[in-house]
Amino acid sequence: MAVLDPRVTPARPDLAAAHLEGQVEAARFVLGRARAVRASQASVRQAPAHGAALLTEALRGELVDVYEDNGEGWSWGQLRSDGYVGWLPSGALGEPSAPLTHRVAALRTLVFPGPSIKLPPVDALSLGSAIAVATIEGSLAVTADGEYLPAQHLAPLATADPDFVAVAERFLGTPYLWGGKTSLGIDCSGLVQVALTAAGKRCPRDSDMQERALGTVVGDASAVARLQRGDLLFWKGHVAIARDASTIVHANAHHMAVAIEPAAEAVRRTAAAGVELRSIRRLAP
Repeated sequence: MAVLDPRVTPARPDLAAAHLEGQVEAARFVLGRARAVRASQASVRQAPAHGAALLTEALRGELVDVYEDNGEGWSWGQLRSDGYVGWLPSGALGEPSAPLTHRVAALRTLVFPGPSIKLPPVDALSLGSAIAVATIEGSLAVTADGEYLPAQHLAPLATADPDFVAVAERFLGTPYLWGGKTSLGIDCSGLVQVALTAAGKRCPRDSDMQERALGTVVGDASAVARLQRGDLLFWKGHVAIARDASTIVHANAHHMAVAIEPAAEAVRRTAAAGVELRSIRRLAP
């Protein structure tokens, strides 16, 4: 049997996705059931418990292929956006409804229960969340579920931000959260993924996946002085985005936040801790 990455392979010894039959060993193979994230975001955890490690987060509107509901409030499945596998709270999921039309383009936006911003908001959605807009009433967009959001915070799904680095910079000061993907908390590879996705570019979830899949190598630590805006800098377990020839923006545990830092200083600091810069990769225009 082939050795597949367990992070993106919906297979366990007791259960696996039907399309993997013949590729992995499992006691039984099942078809997935399509579910949509209905909460503002859903934690994807390593085990079916709120105290289990956070692997990533799924945003409102994301589709999930669910292979098991354990009957205790947890669903095991795979995100269609990036293929990540894990346990999600069953209550955060629902049947897919109206086709999605818009994405949240603001860092965060509020959801109101009626046609007035004076009403107490009922939810908040982070950048990259997707919704189905039924109509526009003045300055508010009305979803197919009867929610009201500021129309100026939304963009059609087909549109893309022109500068993914500028998207990442909007998260400055956001707390560092391992597995996070929202303005409440985000990690290094989550920041890259959210920013690139907003710019219409597909992006894997983890930094090692991103290093293998994105761009072409233009150098290592010796090339830090020749950075261009949008270059990606990779260490083992970490990724940063070049803002210009001398600074980077990254979510990192040193600052415990998304921060701007001189690139040369970051390279020196991490090298002193025994972690060398592995590669600098440049994305196609």
